[in-house]
Amino acid sequence: MLQTSGVIICLGYIFGLLFTAIPWGGVWVLILAIVGAVFLRKRNTPPQPKESIVSKSKATPNIWQSFPHPRAWLVAGLVGLLATFYFQLRSPQPSVKDISQFVPADNVANQEQLFIVRGEVETSPRLTRSQRGQLWLAATQLDEIKNGNGPASVPKGVTGKLYVTLPLLQATGLHPGQEIAVTGILYKPKAASNPGAFDFQKYLKQEGSFAGLIGRQINIVNDENTWGWWQVREQILKSFVESLGIPAGTLVSAMVLGSKAVDLPYDIRDLFVKAGMAHALAASGFQTSLILGVILQLTKRTNKAIQFTLGFLGLMIFLGLSGFQPAVLRAVIMGSAALVGLLLDRKVKQFGSLLLAATLLLLFNPLWIWDLGFQLSFLATLGLIVTVPAITEKLNWLPPAIASLIAVPLAATIWTLPVQLAVFGVVPAYSLLLNMITTPFISVISIGGIMSAIAALASSNLGSILAGVLQYPSDWLIQLVEFFSNLPGNSLVVGSISTWQMLGVYALILLVCLVKWWQKRWWFAGLMIFGLVLVPAWHSANTLFRITVLEAGSEPVVVIQDKGNVTLINSGDEGTGRYTIVPFLQQQGVNKVDWAIASDFDNNDNNAWLEVVQTIPIKNFYKYALKPETNPTNQEIQQAIQKHQGIYQTVVPGQQVVTGLTVAQLIKEKLPVLYLQIQNQTWLLVGDVEPQEIERLAKSGSLPSPQVLWCTPEALKDLIKLFQPKIAIATSTNLEPKIMNELSKNTTQIFLTGRDGAIQWTPNNQFESFIQETENKSSVL
Repeated sequence: MLQTSGVIICLGYIFGLLFTAIPWGGVWVLILAIVGAVFLRKRNTPPQPKESIVSKSKATPNIWQSFPHPRAWLVAGLVGLLATFYFQLRSPQPSVKDISQFVPADNVANQEQLFIVRGEVETSPRLTRSQRGQLWLAATQLDEIKNGNGPASVPKGVTGKLYVTLPLLQATGLHPGQEIAVTGILYKPKAASNPGAFDFQKYLKQEGSFAGLIGRQINIVNDENTWGWWQVREQILKSFVESLGIPAGTLVSAMVLGSKAVDLPYDIRDLFVKAGMAHALAASGFQTSLILGVILQLTKRTNKAIQFTLGFLGLMIFLGLSGFQPAVLRAVIMGSAALVGLLLDRKVKQFGSLLLAATLLLLFNPLWIWDLGFQLSFLATLGLIVTVPAITEKLNWLPPAIASLIAVPLAATIWTLPVQLAVFGVVPAYSLLLNMITTPFISVISIGGIMSAIAALASSNLGSILAGVLQYPSDWLIQLVEFFSNLPGNSLVVGSISTWQMLGVYALILLVCLVKWWQKRWWFAGLMIFGLVLVPAWHSANTLFRITVLEAGSEPVVVIQDKGNVTLINSGDEGTGRYTIVPFLQQQGVNKVDWAIASDFDNNDNNAWLEVVQTIPIKNFYKYALKPETNPTNQEIQQAIQKHQGIYQTVVPGQQVVTGLTVAQLIKEKLPVLYLQIQNQTWLLVGDVEPQEIERLAKSGSLPSPQVLWCTPEALKDLIKLFQPKIAIATSTNLEPKIMNELSKNTTQIFLTGRDGAIQWTPNNQFESFIQETENKSSVL
């Protein structure tokens, strides 16, 4: 498919895109290419005497002959340099008329500044975790509403892709091609405010969007019933659901069309992800191989032109149904290359085909280089091409079918695990075993699902009848995944590895693949990989002392990491545990929380402790009892803690809780005020309490003068004046300039979590804000 020079040039382009993550990345690619041209240049074997010439079958190959000409290295370096400029050129930027340009500063839900946005629906609605419908809207017109009295100005013509959420009933029935008018609140997405958190701003930018809309109601402007792939998807999904029900029907649909084309329930999606089976829900090479295999088998008695035509048509139909996703496009391009090889009666090299597919896709959209789905699909396929044969050879003492069941998931895991560790920091412990067991089920369901989908295109009833055969395999698959997900130690949290660790792991993998010396000592490379990943994590966990105040809204959420022991104070409101606390702890490599303190700061039962304890076990849980525990959620929390042999203990206000080097005390009868003694630092967390009450307590000697103060923005000025702390932290995006000017006269260093994100303290680095540190790193990159 590609000659050696073509391979190195394609790799130069891909590495040029990857090197956009470091300063002067294109220049470094060019330098590496020059080094390759000098030290890895093609060397000609000197002529030998005739009598020493041996037959080609016995001649020892010269490894240097496999390297390209120096000119190819230099061209690859120049291509890599140009790729960095191309990446910047193609990076999406809002146009002058983009709807994000018209979002008012600090427009939030409680300000009630409403807009009417008119546009065309681009995608079918999907259900969010907050039980709202979500869709993409191509905006064309914007009307502003002021005080509920109608439009305040002439409607503006706008452009741009808008992320829209709607009440579920309002979103039901919408489909691509409709023109609608949505009334709601415009906003700009926020970047990640906490380590490990989801970067919503980055996600929207990758999708070419720079604004969102919290919709309240819609009006359908134009409902022309134009044909679209969404209708075919709905027909297939309907036939599966009618026969198999939910969730089996949606699961089979996702396994055939991909989870991005099907609105799969989050509980099933999370179950498969947790067990390391997310690939089963992604449309990619497995489906295309099945489609081509079935078509070529059915047309084996016809000529090659008919086989090529029908095979290519089948791939295009699959691409239209599953959506133009990077992983699907990669699989379709590789499948098309195989068909071309069949037509021309030439053998297609799989590695060259994969590299060509990646290059074409990244020429079309260079931003896909940072798409996680693209990365995992490319790496898994690369693993199947270069590693499966070697593993299968090592397992030649096993029956071929068994050896294949082991080799395929093992090879894919080897090549994708470093990226997963860098992004998530979690390893599904039973993933390899589960993949081996479930491969037959996945094959049967995929083959049966494709046949049922084809039948459903002709008749929904016929598709339902055929899909009924998949009831038991799909149910068994769900039960197997659920069983393994609930096994003790299913998720091993090792923490997110650095970019340099990830590159080191891949360097060792490549050495084993390319160098014979390392191939004979693959076990040594494996030990080095384990050491490269686990030793830094172990060292950090056993030496690190750090306090982190997470950006979590109106409640102070504090995480204290003390040389492997973790204390968590408060959990925030519902959603904070899932989206803030758990991702942070997993990024840090925290497998358990040693002590948890629930001070009930907001004095409500809408907390996130259940979200935390369902993912990360808590050994000791202290709950300040402010009122009788009648909320069933508290009972669920207690049961979840006791399930992992944890201790649930109720304490009264005024009682001290000692956790390692930390002493906590909720001030008696004056809520919410939490006193913390952490090593030699005194912290005071003050909630929605009148400053006069705090002043009275301070004068009576009930409150010590803190070195670190956390409080609401309304009380910040008075409490700084009262305590004069070294550090003050408030939950706000911005303060009024007048107040900031007054506060600047004090020596107190002020952090606003809404503006600065999480605030972290270590004995050496003092206090640092997460957003500022992230921006500093981004400016360097």
